[in-house]
Amino acid sequence: MSMKRRDFLKTTGVLAGGALMAPAIATADSNKTYKLKMTCAYPAGSPFYSSGPGSATDFCERVEAMSGGRLKIKFYAAGELIPALAGFDAVREGTVDMNWGNSYFWAGKSFAAQYFTAVPFGMDVMAVNAWLYEGGGQQLWDEVYEPFGLKALPAGNTGMQMTGWFRKPIESIEDFKGLRMRIPGLAGKVYEQLGVSVKLLPGGEIFPALERGVIDAAEFVGPYLDRQMGLMNGAKYYYTPGWHEPSNVSELLMNKKMFESLPKDLQAVIENAAMACNQVSFDWCNSSNTAALKDLVDNHGVKIMQLKPEIIQKLREVTFDTLATLTSKDPLAKKVNDHYFAYKKQVDVWLNLSEAVVLNQNL
Repeated sequence: MSMKRRDFLKTTGVLAGGALMAPAIATADSNKTYKLKMTCAYPAGSPFYSSGPGSATDFCERVEAMSGGRLKIKFYAAGELIPALAGFDAVREGTVDMNWGNSYFWAGKSFAAQYFTAVPFGMDVMAVNAWLYEGGGQQLWDEVYEPFGLKALPAGNTGMQMTGWFRKPIESIEDFKGLRMRIPGLAGKVYEQLGVSVKLLPGGEIFPALERGVIDAAEFVGPYLDRQMGLMNGAKYYYTPGWHEPSNVSELLMNKKMFESLPKDLQAVIENAAMACNQVSFDWCNSSNTAALKDLVDNHGVKIMQLKPEIIQKLREVTFDTLATLTSKDPLAKKVNDHYFAYKKQVDVWLNLSEAVVLNQNL
C-alpha cells in the first residue's frame, strides 16, 4: 500500500507539476513583444489610406491596443522607406512585414490580383464583402498569392468611386479617344480599348500631372479625398457613376511566413483589426463625402455630370469583351473572374429585391 501510494504521488506530482508549469510557459510567451514594419502606397497624412478612421495608422493602433502592446507595427508612408508602389516586392522579400495599398497595383505580378480591389461593372461594397468573407473570395485571394509567399486581407473600402475629373465634357464614347488619363486596374484595360492613353500614377502625383496638363483626366476616389488632393483645381467636370469601381478594397498585404509564425491570438488580432478598419473606413467615406460634395459644387464651381446611358452601355460591352480576352490567357485569372461574376449573379438577386428597391424608391 505504501509503495502504491508513493507511486501515485510520484505520478500525480508530475502531472501537477506539468499543470503548474503550463501557465508559467504561457505567461512567458505572452510577455514577448513582436515588432513589425509596414509600408504604404500612399503619402503621409492621406485620409482614409494612411491617417484617420479605418486607415493604416488606425490599424496599427488597433493592433497594439488589442494585443495589449504585444504586437507593435512601425508605419512608413509612401517614400519614407520604399517607393510608393514597391510594397509587393518588399513584403515578398521580407524587407518589410506588411504593406497597405491596393491589389490592383500588382497586376504586373498576377493579373488575377486586380479582382480583389475593384472590377468594372462588378460588385458593390456589400456584395464584395459577402464574397470575400463568406463566398469563397478570400480563399481565391490566398490561392493567387500563395506562389509569392504572401497573405492578404481586406482592410478598407471606399464604396463606389466617381468616374473621375475631366477638363472637357464627355458627350459620346468618341470623346475618350486620345485622352491621357490616370486610371489603375482593370478599368485601364477597358479605356485602352477606347483609345485612352492610360497612366498609372501614385496618389501623390495625380494633381501635379493634371495641373501641368500631363494628363487630361484623372480618377481617384470620391468627393472628400479628391478635394483633399485639389483635383477640382485641375478639372471642373466631375463624372459619375463609378462603373469602373463599384467598390474599392484596401489591401493589408503580409509576408505569409511572418504571419504564420505569430501566435494564434495575434493572428486573430490582425484579422479582426483589419475587419474593423474595413467597416470603419467605409462609414467614414460615406459621412465625409456628403459634406465635401456640397462644398465642391457650392464653393469650387465643380459641375457634377453623369455619363449618358449609351456611353455606359458601350463601356459595359467593351469591359466584358476585354475581360474575356485577357482571362483566356491566364487560367488562374479566368478561375477568379468566373467565380467573381457567378457570385455576383447570385447575390444580385437578393440585393435587387432589397437594397436597390430602398435606394431607387427613396424609402
